[in-house]
Amino acid sequence: MQTLESLDWISIAVYFTLLAGIAIWVIKNKKNNTEDYFLAGRNVGWFVVGASIFASNIGSEHVVGLAGAGASDKLPMLIYEIHAWIVLILGWVFLPFYQRAGVFTMPEFLEKRFDSRLRWILSVFSIVAYVLTKISVTIYAGGIVVSALLGIDFWTGAIATVILTGLYTVLGGMRAVVYTETLQALVLIVGAGVLTYIGLDRVGGWESMKATVTPEYLNMWRPATDPDFPWPSLFISSTIVGIWYWCTDQYIVQRTLTAKNIKEGRRGTIFGALMKLLPVFLFLIPGVIALTLKMRGELHWDSPDEAFPVLMSNLLPAGLRGLVAAGLLAALMSSLASVFNSVSTLFTVDIYKKLRPETPEKKLVQTGQIATLVVVLIGILWIPIMSNISGVLYEYLQSVQTYIAPPIAAVFVMGIAHKRINAQGAYITLIAGFIIGFGRIFLEIMSDSFTPGSILFNLGTMNYLTFGAWFFLFCILTLIGVSLATEKQADEKVVNLTFGTITAEEKKISRATFDWKDISISIFVVVIVVFIMIWFNGK
Repeated sequence: MQTLESLDWISIAVYFTLLAGIAIWVIKNKKNNTEDYFLAGRNVGWFVVGASIFASNIGSEHVVGLAGAGASDKLPMLIYEIHAWIVLILGWVFLPFYQRAGVFTMPEFLEKRFDSRLRWILSVFSIVAYVLTKISVTIYAGGIVVSALLGIDFWTGAIATVILTGLYTVLGGMRAVVYTETLQALVLIVGAGVLTYIGLDRVGGWESMKATVTPEYLNMWRPATDPDFPWPSLFISSTIVGIWYWCTDQYIVQRTLTAKNIKEGRRGTIFGALMKLLPVFLFLIPGVIALTLKMRGELHWDSPDEAFPVLMSNLLPAGLRGLVAAGLLAALMSSLASVFNSVSTLFTVDIYKKLRPETPEKKLVQTGQIATLVVVLIGILWIPIMSNISGVLYEYLQSVQTYIAPPIAAVFVMGIAHKRINAQGAYITLIAGFIIGFGRIFLEIMSDSFTPGSILFNLGTMNYLTFGAWFFLFCILTLIGVSLATEKQADEKVVNLTFGTITAEEKKISRATFDWKDISISIFVVVIVVFIMIWFNGK
């Protein structure tokens, strides 16, 4: 590892000065109402929406973990990075329903489509899931990045970054988050793009790299009998996780709800989908480059999760190294800022406001700020726990999400798809799904204490991708079965919120929100996704 030089520190200082300037400008111009604080006044354009979607997704755990996957024979994990086509589904399918419902949050949508029980369940579960996974894992990965790049103590770097991010999120709300994320996305793309270019040049180009790691290494499609990544289970489970994450999760969907109108929101998702294609080349390929250099004896790292920062510090010249360091810090901050604001929105709108509906707007904003501070503190307390994570961080994240996603994805997809799906079916599915999901996590942790061959042992050690596929099927069947066995939903609960109930007037409005350019770019994104799937076939 090479330490940062004066030019690097200048690059970092310039970046943070720009970031501070944007945050201060936003804070000075903000309004003290919930729509401005949580949804940036619903007045954001497509470019900022798309950049914010990308920056929210690409956190330091993403950069560190995805490069680690590329450096450790986990290339099938690439499938999670070509979910750009699912981002399009958010804009073309889900967003119109969310916009028609006029909601702030995803639990609020479930209340309008079903009943208040669904709102409570999803609100509480989402907050717990964010604190235990997104926040803590991002801080852990951020600690690795900060300590490696800046040569400072893990705790000092992680805590300082968390506090700084929490500060501008608390003061500026969603508007501060989306505008600072736009800058962060640009910095990250430029920095990682330069590293990929220099890295490929260093290893002698793509074919030379391919010869070193062998073509089989670059195959994302393993046989159906593969113990780690059987391709049918990989495709099904990754799609389920993708629909949950991109189309129903507050963390991402909140960015589209900030848009001026549905047209800007949809174009934001199309732009976000285009940018979502970049991580394959910006983060996964550098991991393979780092492995190639290690195999040739030109680079050394102990854990695959160290591949990206070690590659960056050794390959880039002074100044550029600082730019990429700033990009990595930006990734950490954007992910944390996004989840901080999402948690405060869920707590304030879905829990506090429900308990105290007469609370004035200013008080609700203050409550959101306090909620963010509490989450910041909890996130810091979770750092030592997350430091015990072993293996590749990216795979850990995807496995946990595979246990969370199926019941939520099933309820949203089926709830929008058909009016016969009712509140009782959705309620039973979520409750049963969360019990099974957390039960699987417990069984996985305790699997060593079970008798090999027993039911509990088999459930705890079943491939997580295969488990996810069967789990989703169980949720769908439960949802349909309970709904058909109980009374159907009242008509006012489904009009304009499910397919088949959209009024002629709404259909006319919807057709006016897109043109041939939106359709053409969407098709282009799908073509690129198919091309990547074919390209990484090990030949």
